[in-house]
Amino acid sequence: MTEIALTLTDAHASTARRARRQRLQDAAFRNATLAFALLVLLILGGVTVSLIDGALPALRAFGFGFVATEVWNPVSEEFGALAPIYGTLITSVIAMAVGIPVSFGIALFITEMCPAWLKRPLGVAIELLAGIPSIIYGIWGLFVFAPFMQSTIQPFLINTLGQIPGIGNLFMGPPYGIGILTAGLILGIMVLPFITSITRDVFETVPPMVRESAYGLGATTWEVVWNVVLPYTRTGVVGGVMLGLGRALGETMAVTFVIGNAHRISSSIMAPGTTISASIANEFTEAVGDVYTSSLVALGLILFLITFAVLSIAKLMLLRLQRKAGV
Repeated sequence: MTEIALTLTDAHASTARRARRQRLQDAAFRNATLAFALLVLLILGGVTVSLIDGALPALRAFGFGFVATEVWNPVSEEFGALAPIYGTLITSVIAMAVGIPVSFGIALFITEMCPAWLKRPLGVAIELLAGIPSIIYGIWGLFVFAPFMQSTIQPFLINTLGQIPGIGNLFMGPPYGIGILTAGLILGIMVLPFITSITRDVFETVPPMVRESAYGLGATTWEVVWNVVLPYTRTGVVGGVMLGLGRALGETMAVTFVIGNAHRISSSIMAPGTTISASIANEFTEAVGDVYTSSLVALGLILFLITFAVLSIAKLMLLRLQRKAGV
């Protein structure tokens, strides 16, 4: 009887030690993950403070005029961010206009209509596109795509869309080859694999039973996609689009090669221009003087704020969609 009692006591003690050890491990794991999360916020805060501190001399010197003027003259130390902001936004819009429909089409083909033997090679090709360095896109754009644009695409646009009243101003001017349109198309090609990969993965999370039920009720492929697949995967789809937009907003080397790097705003999207990231990459090593350097840092701060604003708007839009759906 005494031996049984001792055995039970040892078992209880062992269980208590094991439970205590698990509680300590859980607490350590929770604290470690909390520290990692706080580290992210600390890094973000440090980047923000550094950008604001570096941009203060330019913001004090030019005030609101820094974001409202086009002039960029290092000799007279007059700087304005309007042209880079314009170029960043327009090239990103062009990239999204090209990348989103094509990415959705590829993702839908792979998940809904692609033969089994073609799925894997197509997926590998998309992943390879995502892995190509941006400078390779830039070199290809400068030596292959820009001459093709100059000799074929831009003359066609000038002779067709350029003759239409209103929108014709967007396609006027000499065919340089390089310019905002070329940079936007290159960005569209670059963001395509990112949006496609994420969209394809989230489309494949739709339960097969849901798809089969819709088809069983007589729905067409388009109706299944529009009424079943997209509502089920809207969060992932928006995330993929936002990832592509973030890549387009911050891309540097590929844009620098093909945009023309001109600090001016033109009504034509075929004219040379510049972006925030291209301006920083081109001029940071040559910046002489506190105001010049601070103006480039201020450009970085503006790009940071634009990206933050875009992501915030996307999050709010997603919350509204979820609220409407009753999620």
